[in-house]
Amino acid sequence: MATLIWGTRPRSLAAAVGQVPKLLQASVPRQWQHNLQTSAQVLPKVSDFAFAFDIDGVLLRSSNPLPRARKALSYLQEQRIPFILLTNGGGKSEKERVQEISDHLEVPLDVSMFVQAHTPFAELVGEYKDKCILVVGGEGDKCRKVAENYGFANVLTPADLITAFPNLWPFGSFQNYKPYARALSNSTLSPRSYTPNLTPPPLKIDAIFIFHDPRDWALDTQLLLDLLLSSSGHLGSLSPKNGNPSLPNNGYQQDSQPPLYFSNPDLLWAAAYHLPRLGQGGFREAFEGVWKAVTGNAKLEKKMFGKPHQETFAFAEKRLARHRHALLGAGRSRIGTEGLKRVYMVGDNPESDIQGANEFKSPAGSQWRSILVRSGVFDEGKEPVHRPDVVVGDVWDAVEWGLEREGWK
Repeated sequence: MATLIWGTRPRSLAAAVGQVPKLLQASVPRQWQHNLQTSAQVLPKVSDFAFAFDIDGVLLRSSNPLPRARKALSYLQEQRIPFILLTNGGGKSEKERVQEISDHLEVPLDVSMFVQAHTPFAELVGEYKDKCILVVGGEGDKCRKVAENYGFANVLTPADLITAFPNLWPFGSFQNYKPYARALSNSTLSPRSYTPNLTPPPLKIDAIFIFHDPRDWALDTQLLLDLLLSSSGHLGSLSPKNGNPSLPNNGYQQDSQPPLYFSNPDLLWAAAYHLPRLGQGGFREAFEGVWKAVTGNAKLEKKMFGKPHQETFAFAEKRLARHRHALLGAGRSRIGTEGLKRVYMVGDNPESDIQGANEFKSPAGSQWRSILVRSGVFDEGKEPVHRPDVVVGDVWDAVEWGLEREGWK
């Protein structure tokens, strides 16, 4: 009887059959040979679609899992159907947030399948790496640590400023901020001399990032107003161009003031309380009201991230494509060139999830479909301004609807 000698490790069962010497192959019944070769060519089914899920009001309410959320994600993982979590939440590192969500849902997740509101800020490190930025919002100094983890090297918070210059805001105690404040370094302060609390501090802010929902709207409003009315971002100064009718926007934000970045436009979100709560969008609306009152209705120049904005969806799609390749590409050379044709965005907020999916122009040419669930902030008695492709009860209904459209058995 011929001896089977293996050379290099075969790439597939079909290749292994091909390596069997003809004498041995001849001893295998013809039907068996056909079955071996046919089964070797059967590869796991590959989806050309994926899902994107909002979190609050879709998978969780506060930290409590919503019914059938675990079932939905577990099924997709079992079927090797790619998905990502796309949320306007934040305030913590991606690693910490993903671990919390994974623990609550009892579903294994990792950062490759997660995008939160301020995650795209990491792409701005190249522009502001060594410049002085002000990070606003979040609990304690967690957002400072997130920014530093992204690569920003010179990060200040309102706690730092009110602790160093207590007269910046007269209606609060700077003692409350001391546990989270850092002393201003010599590299942060400009070389010119000053008298604390009497003259403007020698400090220049190059950009303002609203990382998460502000906790002290009063202090944060005052600081943003001061910096956007300043000369070139020097805290405590006033631009001589403010109110000049011969300049664009009556001179406001025309003197190299720091650019203002918001990470989350959501006015409302689904928290533990039974009624929707104000989010970062509430702070933005309030600040814009103060800005217009002070400037006489000047336009507030700002840059928005988060759903429904194009930049955030484009960032999420790139991350989804990388995750899909990692999930399906091992041992399959074709995966890298196979396109992602459709993404089903599942959310509870017509003004972020649904609007974003409906209006997104995919650079990769994929089609995004919008699914609105009733388990979050969606008001059943109110016609949504941005109409979804379908309204369903919960996240499992949303997954079933998408799978049915794809003919997935």
